[in-house]
Amino acid sequence: MSIEISAKSITPIRKNYGHIEARFGDKKPASRYQEAVYDVQPTTNFHYRPLWDKDFELYDTSRTAIVMEDWYSFADPRQYYYGTYTIARSKQQEVAEHNYAFVDKRDLMDTIPEETKQAMRDILIPLRHVEWGANMNNCDITDKGYGSTICTVTMFNAMDRLGMAQYISRIGLLVDGNETTTLDAAKKDWMEAPEWQGLRHAVEDMFVLTDWFELMIAQNFVLDGLIFPLFFDRFERKLSAEGGATIAMLTEFMTEWYAETARWTNALAKVTAKESDANSQLLSEWVNKWTDRLVEAIEPVAIKAFGSEGADQLAEVKQELLARLGKQGLSV
Repeated sequence: MSIEISAKSITPIRKNYGHIEARFGDKKPASRYQEAVYDVQPTTNFHYRPLWDKDFELYDTSRTAIVMEDWYSFADPRQYYYGTYTIARSKQQEVAEHNYAFVDKRDLMDTIPEETKQAMRDILIPLRHVEWGANMNNCDITDKGYGSTICTVTMFNAMDRLGMAQYISRIGLLVDGNETTTLDAAKKDWMEAPEWQGLRHAVEDMFVLTDWFELMIAQNFVLDGLIFPLFFDRFERKLSAEGGATIAMLTEFMTEWYAETARWTNALAKVTAKESDANSQLLSEWVNKWTDRLVEAIEPVAIKAFGSEGADQLAEVKQELLARLGKQGLSV
């Protein structure tokens, strides 16, 4: 007896969800990224304004002076949605956990010269408070921002910053055999040491910015564009040359993270500036304003980190940042 099985092709009635089809058409299926982040944010049928902020709708384009015809013009070049983001970070965390376990198991912290170890305590460990502030700021941007393609990346960014604050805290614990001596000293420096007060003042001023896109510029463009190249690249290379190569193993995630993050900040700056001359001018004003403020705030820490070369190192990082943003259409 023979059995014949025939194959039949079933053509779907439609290839995309309605809101995706309205934006991208129905010629080909949307990507997972497009389905996850485009037009997810509600735009109609709000019952009341937020009781805590009655001047605005729950999602309101007027919360920023930036004007966009389509707030979904921006697309994350990494194509991160929840699935791809968590998979990528999970792989990176496996590497980080292996590095921390290796350093702990082999007692590699004990091989670092005490002078180099103290430089790490003085400069890198207080940065955990900067990362906590970055977490707060990106949560605020996500809360007030408009367009789920933008708010998605800022929420991922917020979680990354919390993770990096924890990584830095773990470095402090490794130095002291799980005692909190270094962490307590770093907090005291952040709160009281003269060289940190300008930066702490700037971070706290960011907490009360009302325009969420200005906060985006201050935190994710300018502050990150100065802190990461200066301290997690240049200063770490200095520590490595002084016998602290182990430290680079523990901050590898930070270095990779900044290179990855610069991709979406570049894309956001380019799309927003290209929208109108008014946007480009406003973005440029914010970049110049916060670059001047933060360079002045960071300079005492840079001098403590690099000695007489600190101001020059910071000036070079500033020029690299402005050159990068200038390529995106900003007048800086």
